[in-house]
Amino acid sequence: MKKIKKYLKKHLTKDRYHHTLGVAYIAVALAMRYNPDTRNSDFIKKAEIAGLLHDCAKCMDNDKKLKICDQNKIPYSSIEASHPYLLHGKVGAYIATTKFNISDDDILQAIIWHTTGRPNMSLLEKIIFIADYIEPSRRPIQELDEIRQMAFIDINKTMEKILSNTLKYLETKGNPIDKMTQKTYDSYAKLVLK
Repeated sequence: MKKIKKYLKKHLTKDRYHHTLGVAYIAVALAMRYNPDTRNSDFIKKAEIAGLLHDCAKCMDNDKKLKICDQNKIPYSSIEASHPYLLHGKVGAYIATTKFNISDDDILQAIIWHTTGRPNMSLLEKIIFIADYIEPSRRPIQELDEIRQMAFIDINKTMEKILSNTLKYLETKGNPIDKMTQKTYDSYAKLVLK
């Protein structure tokens, strides 16, 4: 953990580092709430590591993100090519693997998908996705207090609500919508309706 925090302090802005600590904190709290095996604290540790590393490439120059993807055959979509800041999850997983020897696929997938989500996310992926949205220093977002409470009651309903809000926000701002975000929303909307 010390090595990870030292790296993050060096490569993130002060505000991004503060956000990252908040995400790790909330990820641990959610992992304690939803831990599938209360006799095993490994899941909680995984949540902390994924929370710390989720934005480790966020402050990296966009050209460098593209270069890392190209050099390491990390696939990306046309939207990611034209908006390379969206690649920070994929590049973050690469950094987690190469700099910190993280080989746990669940942690790596949680880092990769924390921005767009994906259908059939693992519990850890959902926790990091939600923690990124609700961490304590997050600027006010519509219905944030309600979503923060919901996160500790119904994780799938929380996913649907966050994705719905994200899509509405992107539409009102005229920002491009990654197809994966829409697919993820559609999958959770169906799940919640069941």
